[in-house]
Amino acid sequence: MKIFMNKVQAKAMTAAYSAKARVADTLDRAKTTVSNRSGQGALDTAVSVLIAIVLGALILGGLYLIINGTVLPTITERIKEMFNYKG
Repeated sequence: MKIFMNKVQAKAMTAAYSAKARVADTLDRAKTTVSNRSGQGALDTAVSVLIAIVLGALILGGLYLIINGTVLPTITERIKEMFNYKG
């Protein structure tokens, strides 16, 4: 009976040490993952792309207003004057 108890105790100790090692390994991997800063470049790139899109939209909107408000009426008026020539 003493041999059986020693075997059970040895297996229990082995299982406990194994579980402790797995928990320590998991915590170490979690600390490494949390302290990893390799993804910071992706965030900076995403913000830069978003800023570029917004600025591009503003520039296109301004050009649209300039062309529709100033250039197109002038061109339309000149074309009508060319066809209404009464010389």
